[in-house]
Amino acid sequence: MPQDPGSPVPPLTLAEVETTARAAHAGQTDKAGRPYTEHLRAVAEGVRERGGDDEQIAAAWLHDAVEDDALTERWLDEAPLSRRTKDIVLALSKRAGEPPEAYAARILATSGAALVKEADLAHNADPARLAVLDEATRTRLTEKYTRMRALLGHIGQE
Repeated sequence: MPQDPGSPVPPLTLAEVETTARAAHAGQTDKAGRPYTEHLRAVAEGVRERGGDDEQIAAAWLHDAVEDDALTERWLDEAPLSRRTKDIVLALSKRAGEPPEAYAARILATSGAALVKEADLAHNADPARLAVLDEATRTRLTEKYTRMRALLGHIGQE
């Protein structure tokens, strides 16, 4: 039965968000050649382990979708997701030529985004994940992640 145009569309469930993210990133690999969806799963699980809520977990699944052109900003704008989830995804989407300081400031200014970025950085900087990369790439990425943690106020540091 068609839905009444005046009635709101129910929000996507976490399972639907995961399916969407997996389809959007299908065939994409990370720097080590692993399926990119493994990173998305790890970030979503990291958010859950850090006490994140469903809106943050949904954002974790989608955190690179707009930045990587896997999904468009228009798709995100029209998707049946909470405004907070959309805001977190947009906050985590780096913009061409954007200084790291501006990127970090936007994350810190967006409710719930820092926790998602913390989980993202934790997985990106995982020594086991970095170990399979060549030394130059490993060094460059380690410095990049360390700098971002510093800009974000050492989130996730013990």
